[in-house]
Amino acid sequence: MYVGQIITADSANGPGIRVSVFVSGCTNKCSGCFQPQTWDFDYGHPYTRRVENYILDEVSKPYYAGLTLLGGEPLEPQNQEMVLHLIRNFKKLCPDKNIWLYTGFTYENEVQPDGAKYTEYTDEILDSIDVMVDGKFEADKKDLMLKFRGSSNQRIIDMRATRKNNEVVLLEI
Repeated sequence: MYVGQIITADSANGPGIRVSVFVSGCTNKCSGCFQPQTWDFDYGHPYTRRVENYILDEVSKPYYAGLTLLGGEPLEPQNQEMVLHLIRNFKKLCPDKNIWLYTGFTYENEVQPDGAKYTEYTDEILDSIDVMVDGKFEADKKDLMLKFRGSSNQRIIDMRATRKNNEVVLLEI
């Protein structure tokens, strides 16, 4: 896995001050994407122990609310193993902080069993995150007034409630 960018003290990709990790690689290639360079799976820097330690050292500081994973696409099958590795280590170090994950895939379709992006790691990722913003960016539905998403088709999903109730529960923001 490659990481295109790490933003510290980010307030645009979830509530509070966050560390945001832009994972490289995306097959969606949404028209109007604000990070098209991250479509390339080899964009940026390899995800190494040093990179992970930097992320974890930074996000463990008391003023951070949590970690945001986006891209590119953190749920591309070839990214999921390392994304899960980071999530596990984050949860051990910062059990009281939250995780937001942005994906262009939809919860009910691509990341469920039998979905094209479902892997042996997907369920644990979905069970470990607090919020998922799902759906492709659609330029014709772009709305700069929306909080934490770029287009009106994208949803902010409460993953704890969704997994518990076995149906999508939207988070009111």
